[in-house]
Parts: sequence; structure tokens; C-alpha cells
Amino acid sequence: MSDQSGNDEDPGPYAAVHARPEGDATVARLALTAVEMGYEGLVVRNHGDADAEPLPAGNDGTDAEDGPSSREDPADGAYVPERVADAYDVDVVPAVEIRTDDRGQAAGLLSRYREERALVCVHGGPLNRWAVEDPRVDVLAHPMRGAGDVNHVVVKAAAHNGVRLEFDLSRVLARTGGERVQALRDLRKLREIVSYYDAPFVVSVDTDSYLGLRAPRALRAVGEVVGLPPGDVSAGLAEWGRLARRNRTRLGEDFIAPGVQSGRYEKVD
Repeated sequence: MSDQSGNDEDPGPYAAVHARPEGDATVARLALTAVEMGYEGLVVRNHGDADAEPLPAGNDGTDAEDGPSSREDPADGAYVPERVADAYDVDVVPAVEIRTDDRGQAAGLLSRYREERALVCVHGGPLNRWAVEDPRVDVLAHPMRGAGDVNHVVVKAAAHNGVRLEFDLSRVLARTGGERVQALRDLRKLREIVSYYDAPFVVSVDTDSYLGLRAPRALRAVGEVVGLPPGDVSAGLAEWGRLARRNRTRLGEDFIAPGVQSGRYEKVD
């Protein structure tokens, strides 16, 4: 497998989740549980059609979690990353998962979100090959789910373009019988091809509920069942944080939050 380890300053494990309105928990509730389980960061990766909007810290809090005048559990899921991060001592990474079967629409959404979010994922399925051929994509999410599949062409392109392939362990944890057997087969196939091409990867449990989160040690145990050594699982959980750090740097030294930067701006007529 790809050596994704780095120096002593590399981040610890990150949980990648779907929050309200797509999930049943707010970003704050997910952050609390993630910290209790030993995670260092939380990636909020809602699908674009059920987005949880990250707001700048200066927002008045009318619709955002933990705002001074907000509802405790806003239906639209809006949140202020800095506020949640400060409250729970966790890195909160605003992300998005593009979900569409139309390449033209996907390309437009990718251009939009690439400038707005620290991480951009593409929902695995019919657009697997398209996603791995565009280096602007950070993660091809759960590529084996549904109609999705991977082959040597897809994984080789992912390795060439630096697109991370996701090992989603949720189906192994949540399914039983034949469905669980198929999930194991899919992950073992993915592991074999990823290992062959030394392709980059991330690991998650891809949950939409705080009840679905699992501690890193539990995921390391599950990983061994599909042939992922504990060190690879740890590296895959930390890779979310490494990606976020890299992309925040690329957005500029004055980056504060998506769409928000410090400094002076000239008025454009």
C-alpha cells in the first residue's frame, strides 16, 4: 500500500461524516462524539444537494449551530467551523461530496466547490473514471458502492492524479449475511488493486449519525478482516487531515474559512 506516513507533525485520525440536514445529527454533536472516540478532526462531507453550509465566524448565528441567538439544532444544518472547533477542541473541515450522474453538471460543481471547500469528494458510481482523471478531486468516495466498480484503469489514473480512493468500512459494520460478504469482497478487491498501483487512499466509516461512528481502534480491527494492516488504516484516517492541511495552504496563507480570507480588498467597479 502507498506509504502515506509523514513527519512527526502529521495529524491524527479524522472522521468523515454526513451531518444534518442529510444526517440526523448536527456538526456539533458529531464533533463531540468524535473527540470522545479519539479523533483529531471532523470532515463534514454532505452531498451537495443536502448541504450543511459552513458560515464565517462573524456570522450573527441566526441559522448556525452554537450561535449566540441560534436554534440549538438548526434544520438546515448551517454551522460555523471555528465555533465548533473551539467548543470541542477538534479540527472541523468543511467538505462536500458531489453526487450526480451527469458529467457536465459534475464538472460545474467541481469548479464551484473547489474554490469554496477545503475538501471535494465525488460520490462513487458511474462517474468513477471521470473523477479519478481530474486532479482537482480529492477523494473518490466509496467507489464500490451501488453501480460503482474499480479496475486497473481507474486505480492507475487515481495514482497518477493523486485522487484518494476511499475504503468505506460502513457496509462491513452495518450489513449481515450475503450483503456483508459482498462488502468484504469489494473491499478486498479494492485493496489488491490499490496496493498493486501504490495508489493513495483514505479510510472512513462514512456515517450520517453520531451513533454510527466507531473509534479508530475498532476500524483497525475491521481493516484486518479485509487485508488492511492497522498501520494502513491509521494512515487512511489521517489522510483526511493531511489533505485538508495541503488544500488550506493552497487556498492561501490568509485562509480562514471557505470564502473568507484576511487582508485588504480593493473595490472593483
